[in-house]
Amino acid sequence: MTMNSQGRPSAPVLAVSNAEKTTTTGNRGLAIEEALLFEVGRLDATGVDVEDAGDFVPRLGSHVRKAPIGLPGLTEPEAMRHYVRLSRQNYAIDLGLYPLGSCTMKHNPRLNEKMVRLPGFADIHPLQPLSTVPGAVALIAELGRWLLELTGMATVAMSPKAGAHGEMCGMAAIKAAIAARGETRDVVLVPESAHGTNPATAALLGFKVVPVPARADGTVDPEEVRKRLGPEVAAIMLTNPNTCGLFERDVVAIADAVHAAGAYFYADGANFNAIVGKVRPGDLGVDAMHINLHKTFSTPHGGGGPGAGPVVLSERLAAFAPVPFVRFGEDGAAEFVETRRQAAGTATPFGRVTAFHGQMGMFVRALAYMLSHGADGMRRASEDAVLAANYVKARLGDVMSVAFPDRPAMHEALFDDRFLEGTGVTTLDFAKAMIDEGYHPMTMYFPLVVHGALLIEPTESESKASLDQFVDAMRALAERARAGDAAFFKAAPVFAPRKRVDETRAARQPRLTWTPPKEERAAAE
Repeated sequence: MTMNSQGRPSAPVLAVSNAEKTTTTGNRGLAIEEALLFEVGRLDATGVDVEDAGDFVPRLGSHVRKAPIGLPGLTEPEAMRHYVRLSRQNYAIDLGLYPLGSCTMKHNPRLNEKMVRLPGFADIHPLQPLSTVPGAVALIAELGRWLLELTGMATVAMSPKAGAHGEMCGMAAIKAAIAARGETRDVVLVPESAHGTNPATAALLGFKVVPVPARADGTVDPEEVRKRLGPEVAAIMLTNPNTCGLFERDVVAIADAVHAAGAYFYADGANFNAIVGKVRPGDLGVDAMHINLHKTFSTPHGGGGPGAGPVVLSERLAAFAPVPFVRFGEDGAAEFVETRRQAAGTATPFGRVTAFHGQMGMFVRALAYMLSHGADGMRRASEDAVLAANYVKARLGDVMSVAFPDRPAMHEALFDDRFLEGTGVTTLDFAKAMIDEGYHPMTMYFPLVVHGALLIEPTESESKASLDQFVDAMRALAERARAGDAAFFKAAPVFAPRKRVDETRAARQPRLTWTPPKEERAAAE
């Protein structure tokens, strides 16, 4: 048995035969097995006593329920235990390293949570008068000021709810600017390594998407961009650092070519965590960029939320940002303004993107993170994130195949599946085995420009000991795959609450309702 750098066995010490042992209850220690609520619930059970409504005349017309609702009833202890048990089956950044590439799953300091729970932030309501929430408005304005300072841009729209919403906002501003010039540009250039939301956003707004191939080193060639530029091109949507974990070294040349053609440069800000305090996107020629506050500035994300996606805009697009916007007035007080200044000959901004103004909880957390770190702390966080990714890349480079070995990584290390050739093990098999090691799998099969991609982003949250333990587990799995133990990987995970599942079939043929099993009569009946 080999030992890792922490003195722990590098291979599982619990035999599969032990994992297959059954118990009377189906439970395994503190891993509690539970039937579906529809199987254990009872219509007569409830955690709340509600008096009968008595006689009344319903006002729902044909929408009145014609049969019982059919939801299972639970007592209060049963309901509480159900949700606690579910929570114990979730992986979380507070449990361990979360290596999802391009997702920036970093630690959320508890200070942020203390700040967001202050009554002046937690107890306010979107519909109360602005005069009663001056502190909240000032916080939004101050956060916007920090974002402009960090990005070197001219103005910011704080209202978008999350990243994809911010993309739509930025691209809508570009569309409004083009319309104001009396032009009908309808093409958007999108590199093949882009996030999937980029072409989707462009298409949603009525643009035609033209892909731009990546060079052999994973970056975009300015010449390939120039070949596709013309009077019909409205913008390019480029991620930098890109989804291969590389800094686009020719970004300024790309921006110059795009601007010379009369188009705009949209930057996907999902990977901003790698360059905060080091590079200002505005200095690179970027015209619009959304910022995932819930990634770069430490708020937990996943499971559909929470998110926040402010958009920063250059001077070229400042007049086309959505309204209302927040600013500090001449008297130093923060205020909402319903109109933006108009440049000569420009049209009205495209309007609102949401009924209310952004995500207050995310704003508080992000500003708490900024103020507690300061400029030097945020710069150090970016440096540590890049250092961690390169450390993982260096320690795994001899047992796993690095996708772009000749370029230093930024915030994430990208591997491909060449190291699995001839083993009978796929990227998916490898990821399933990581679950047994206690790790959420990294991002798989993305970006699409790399075959069988394994994209790992450790972030700055992890200590060297944490990274070493993760790397030791990955090395052990890689060596086991190369030793030919495909059966081990095909069976994984064996220690998870649910074993190997067919995610593709579950997505394509979901079973969204539970049907009670039919009682089969015995032959004697």
